[in-house]
Amino acid sequence: MSITVLKPGLQTTLQSRPRVGLRHYGVPASGAADPLSLALANRLVANSWDAAALEVTLLGPTLRMNSDCAIAVTGASFDVMLNNVAIPLHETVFAAAGEVLSVGGCAKGARCYIAFSGGLGATEVLGSSSTYLAGELGGLQGRALQQGDELRLTPEGVAGLCTPAGFRIPMSTSWALRVCDSFETSRLTGVSRERLFESNWTIGRRADRMGLQLEGARLDISSDGRMPSAAVFPGTVQCPENGAPFVLSVDAGTVGGYPRVAQVVRADRHLLGQLKSGDHVRLLHRDTESATSELRKKHDYWRSWIPAIEQVI
Repeated sequence: MSITVLKPGLQTTLQSRPRVGLRHYGVPASGAADPLSLALANRLVANSWDAAALEVTLLGPTLRMNSDCAIAVTGASFDVMLNNVAIPLHETVFAAAGEVLSVGGCAKGARCYIAFSGGLGATEVLGSSSTYLAGELGGLQGRALQQGDELRLTPEGVAGLCTPAGFRIPMSTSWALRVCDSFETSRLTGVSRERLFESNWTIGRRADRMGLQLEGARLDISSDGRMPSAAVFPGTVQCPENGAPFVLSVDAGTVGGYPRVAQVVRADRHLLGQLKSGDHVRLLHRDTESATSELRKKHDYWRSWIPAIEQVI
C-alpha cells in the first residue's frame, strides 16, 4: 500500500513530533513547523497527534493514491483537489485507489498538513520520524519529496469528522505574537526596546524552517559583536549588529552568538510555521506570569478536541 509522488511541490517533507532532550548534543528540535495544524489533521483520520504526515510549504504536491484511504488537510489556505474536484480543509475525505490529490498554492499562511489514516511510513532517528533537512535525518532519506517517490501507507478505516469551527486556526497576512523578555533584552537602548514592541514588522525574504527575518525599524544593541555563544530555542528573537531582528524557528541551531532580545511564548510558537515573506507581525510584550497563565488557558480550551494538547504546544 503506497502513495506515488507525481509532483513534489516546492518543499514537501514528512513531519512528526520534535526531537526533545538532545539540545546539549547540538540536535535541534525540528518537527512540524506548525504542530497544532499537524495535530488537527491527524485528529480527523483517527491517528495519534504525532503520526507522520506531509508538511506542504507554499506550493503543494500531486499524489496518486495506490490504495483506498482517508485523508485530511489542515493549516494554511491551500487549493486542494481530488480528481480535479475541490475538497474542503478540516474534513475527513475518502480517496479511492487510483485517485489523484493535487495541492496548489496558498492564499494565507505558509504551510498545510496532509494526514493519512494509519500514518505514513518514515524513518525514526533520535526519537522522531520528522525530517531535519540540514542534517538529512528522519522522514524519507532525510530530504524533501522528489518525483517518483513511493510513500508507505497503512490505511485504516475511520469515520468522517469535521473540525469544529472554534478549533480552526484562522489564517492571515497580519499576525500578533506574544513575547517575553530574554537574556539580553537589557542591551537594547530604551528607544530600541520601544521599537521592538511597538513596530509593525514585515517578514523579509529570509523566511523558512530556520527562522524569519523581521524588517522595519532598526534596533540599537550594545553587544560590540563580542557576545559569547549561548543557548537559543525555537521562538528566540536575536538581534545582530545590523539591528534587524531574526526569529528562530524549529530547524534553528542550538546556540547562537547574537543578543537574545525576546522569546516568543510557548502558546504562540506554532504560529511561526504559518508566517511567510511579506506578512506583517506585531510583538506583544508579556511577563512570564501572564505567559504561563495564557498557556494554561489555551491548553484548557483545546483539550476537548486535542486531548494531548500539552504535548503539541
